[in-house]
Amino acid sequence: MKFGLFYELSTPRPFSTENQRMVIENAIEQTVLADKLGFSSVWCVEHHFLEEYSHSSCPDMFLAAIARETKDIRVCFGIGTCVPAMHSPIRWAEKAAYLDMLSNGRVEFGTGRSSTWNELGGFNANVDDTKKSWDEYCRVIPKMWTQERFSYEGNYFSMPERCILPKPVQDPHPPMWVAVTAPGTELDAADRGMGALILSISDVERNIPRIKEYREHIKTCDPVGSFINDQVAIANWMYCHEDAELAKQKGAELINTFGYMAGQTVEVSEAYPANSYKALGLLGSLRQDPNAPGDKKAAPASGLCFGDPDTLIDTISRWEAAGADQMIFMVQAREHLPQEKVLESLRLFAKEVMPHFNQKESTVAANA
Repeated sequence: MKFGLFYELSTPRPFSTENQRMVIENAIEQTVLADKLGFSSVWCVEHHFLEEYSHSSCPDMFLAAIARETKDIRVCFGIGTCVPAMHSPIRWAEKAAYLDMLSNGRVEFGTGRSSTWNELGGFNANVDDTKKSWDEYCRVIPKMWTQERFSYEGNYFSMPERCILPKPVQDPHPPMWVAVTAPGTELDAADRGMGALILSISDVERNIPRIKEYREHIKTCDPVGSFINDQVAIANWMYCHEDAELAKQKGAELINTFGYMAGQTVEVSEAYPANSYKALGLLGSLRQDPNAPGDKKAAPASGLCFGDPDTLIDTISRWEAAGADQMIFMVQAREHLPQEKVLESLRLFAKEVMPHFNQKESTVAANA
């Protein structure tokens, strides 16, 4: 089991220069500490127009800053949006390879098609074509990395023969992933030989069939890249504290804050439905009625990592038994927690939890 950090870069109002810089600088400080503590990866999303929820419109720039401040941690696109109205696949191939140079071979490239109508609509994208364009991008980008010269005629992208530069440090190319929100996308990942980054804040048990099916499908995959990335990473939440009840309380506050911000993505989908985009399971489960009777409220998902070290060891052990290879943690929402509390949580996690999962990196000094 490996551990990473996952960033939305959610930002509190007012959107002042100071607030926006604080969010970015705090995230960089957290990641630099995580690198010293032995966390294996940092992931950054791409989102547009999502006020408060995510101000991460340029993940490549955030990851470049991380790459120059760290030594070992993997720098991961989580995700690069594969929509023609937003990006050419040439630019993604160039950016990922360039970052691979800056980080000396530490890039992982997550792909996806965006999950919110307000983003796609802001770029005037055709939402019903996004899955098909994503598939085309996944097939051409690794060829741009590995072929000396490349040309292509497709439905959503075409280009004359050119040498796309630079080439990545990793041979043959960075590992490729798919962001999984809607049920069934994990099978799309498996069929293409790509890792599944499951963005599902739910009970461990609900994900066991998904992971099992992924493992079965990938055995007979037709990989889009030069190798199969047979990995499952679970995007999750984490707050570790010696006081288990306090950790759960603070964790609930983070979830409620995130749910409040995420509501905007659900509301737009209800007003402007599209055939290719069904209900967002990731967000719907977070929109609980705070005034519902106690016995009517949904219980917290069993897979969330809020608690003392023993609680987290138990929860992560169940994820490991379910077949997960990595846990990627969100540790902040709209700067709700003081920065020092987030750093303390990371230190405690590295000291008390990591050693139980056979990570060599966990032997680093906890006073980093």
